[in-house]
Amino acid sequence: MPQTSDQKWAAQAAAGDESAFRELYRLHVRPVYWIAHGILGSPADAEDVAQETFVTAWRKLPGLELQGTSILPWLATICRFQAANRLRQRRRDQAHTTDAVDDALPSTVSVEEQVITAALAERIAAEVGTLSELDRAIFRLCASEGYAYQAAADELGVSHAIVRNRLSRVRTRLRGAVKEASDA
Repeated sequence: MPQTSDQKWAAQAAAGDESAFRELYRLHVRPVYWIAHGILGSPADAEDVAQETFVTAWRKLPGLELQGTSILPWLATICRFQAANRLRQRRRDQAHTTDAVDDALPSTVSVEEQVITAALAERIAAEVGTLSELDRAIFRLCASEGYAYQAAADELGVSHAIVRNRLSRVRTRLRGAVKEASDA
């Protein structure tokens, strides 16, 4: 069975190849950012945690035995721990600097309820793997790399409407896969 790009780049990055690691970063930084943002609710903190996640990943890659075809579940786990550390630090800072209660910070945080689980990330990655080549390219450009519809359309040589409609169908399909996974 041929290696996936994540498997190939993870192996090369584990051997010290910085350009392979940059490719993993480029492919996965947006999902990692949104996981962190979902936990922390702060764009600045989410950016910091995303960066910390990849710094930690770079350090730990040599010992990684990638389970499955995507590195995202592993990155999501690192991100979850980094975000939990950030929340604990916020609470400590708050306790030492003021008696006021920050309403934006929940008194108890169930990180597990707020982040993508490894199994769910695998389910999403598997579902993305079943998409047509064009749908995968549209999803990668718009959802992972943040391209606007027209920019993705220009890159792929298709119309704005094709990108918008196909991405809508892909998102609906992925929401269905997520719902199936959470119902299971």
